[in-house]
Amino acid sequence: MSEKNYLLGILSAFLLWLAWPPMRFTAPLLLVAFVPLFRAVEDVIQSDRDKKGRKIFLLAGMSFFIWNTSCIYWVFNSLSAVNPVWVAALISLVPFGLAAVLMTLAFWLYYRVRRVTSSRSLSYGALICFWIAYEYLHQSWDLAFPWMTLGNGFAQSHSLIQWYEYTGVYGGSLWILVANILAFEVTSQNENSPQGYSRKKKLLLSLSAWVLLPIGISLLIYSRYEEKPNPANVVVVQPNVDPYVKWAAVPPAVQVQQLIHLSDSLGQPNTEYFIWPETSIPTKINEDEVRMDANFLTVQAFLNKYKNGNVLTGIESYLLYDSAKSPTAAYIESMGKYSDVFNAAINIENSAKVQFYHKSKLVPGVEQMPFASALSFLKPVFAAFGGSSGGFGYQDKPSVFYAQSGMGVAPVICYESIWGGYVAQYVAQGAQFIAVITNDGWWGNTSGKDQHMEYAKLRAIETRRWVARSANTGISCFINQRGDVTKQTQWWHATALKEDINLNEELTFYVKHGDYIAVFASFLAAVFFVFLIVRQVSAGRERAA
Repeated sequence: MSEKNYLLGILSAFLLWLAWPPMRFTAPLLLVAFVPLFRAVEDVIQSDRDKKGRKIFLLAGMSFFIWNTSCIYWVFNSLSAVNPVWVAALISLVPFGLAAVLMTLAFWLYYRVRRVTSSRSLSYGALICFWIAYEYLHQSWDLAFPWMTLGNGFAQSHSLIQWYEYTGVYGGSLWILVANILAFEVTSQNENSPQGYSRKKKLLLSLSAWVLLPIGISLLIYSRYEEKPNPANVVVVQPNVDPYVKWAAVPPAVQVQQLIHLSDSLGQPNTEYFIWPETSIPTKINEDEVRMDANFLTVQAFLNKYKNGNVLTGIESYLLYDSAKSPTAAYIESMGKYSDVFNAAINIENSAKVQFYHKSKLVPGVEQMPFASALSFLKPVFAAFGGSSGGFGYQDKPSVFYAQSGMGVAPVICYESIWGGYVAQYVAQGAQFIAVITNDGWWGNTSGKDQHMEYAKLRAIETRRWVARSANTGISCFINQRGDVTKQTQWWHATALKEDINLNEELTFYVKHGDYIAVFASFLAAVFFVFLIVRQVSAGRERAA
């Protein structure tokens, strides 16, 4: 394979990185970023050299590994803070490399389809379906990490993708892939022949329509969108406690008092919600005995001055059972009981009513053991790497917190905010705004915290709900129903924000129908895969005959 092809692959990786959040104003580069890679792959396909499949796999793998590593390098930062460098580098290969391998498989399968069919359009359709199927898989299995889903790339340029309220991020992935295919075909036509020149003009017209019509529609929606007045006063708090010392150096009671002080600094008589970050109360509390916990009682006492006030906060909690009621329950020999530990959210109000939500989308290797039943022998390894040896407990479906006034809020914990379909389920159940509670300080002052915040804009657009985001060390913010950040904090700064948000009860098309694009593409990917196997077997029999 020529040096030129490797350079083209590197160029695609560079363009994809340059287009990705938190880079500003560069997202449209995603619509052409794959073109150099397409050119390099096509050069390999058209060559008369051997081992084309292996060369395409190496070429695409190199491009996607560079892209993934350059965008999510911050994973290494969080791991290296508590592990030796070589251990952090080794573990980082999982998120860096796994997505790259899955992306590469989509391109390799595209090449295999090209080999068994004369239809270029059919092979392009297969590529689109294989790619979106990979993205859907990567949000659905035990190693889920949908951070690099193509549609996420327009989070910084949210005014251009207001139509996500109909399609979700997979509509963005489809838009990007088709645009790149059309752009590549435009550059591939021979202008010296009348037929090539005519085809290039048609393709250029198709590309222009495919790119500009969605942007025009989006800008029209953006300019005309008006929120229906339905105000609620909300305060988000950013206590700025170093995540690497909050469980040891700072007593939980001190942290709670700091949260109360910041809340009181902006609270007013009509404040209905105070949003505190993930694990704000960093001491394990038995959920069945929470009403007797000192920190819980302190929070309730704070709410006495706010008639309709609620505190939605992250908490570490646990439940005890007489028998193993869940697959994550661990036996505690000293107590003779089984226990589940949760990364949870709790809703505290001026009454005896207490609501809990147990984080469902757990971080692989840190909060859950991937493929636990099959890989149980690796539990000591994950424990040594600073993760959970048994895994946190979780709930299968989202649940909505309801305030005393009847207001519904989605308690979204950290990692869960990158699942559009999951957040949409909260809204379908009655959530009128979204509260994202997170602790992004693990990654340091890197682009990780910025990307995580930007992705919350997509949830606002998909559901047309306000997002109140409370991050322990930043970035905390308010995001309106168009995806605009109305207020935000600085990184590593103890503060609070207040906003009168508008509640919304209407359901978008996306909320009603979920990730239908991904489901349909995955079905077609399975059809293409079967087609590929059948054609390969038929070709083998013909050669044998």
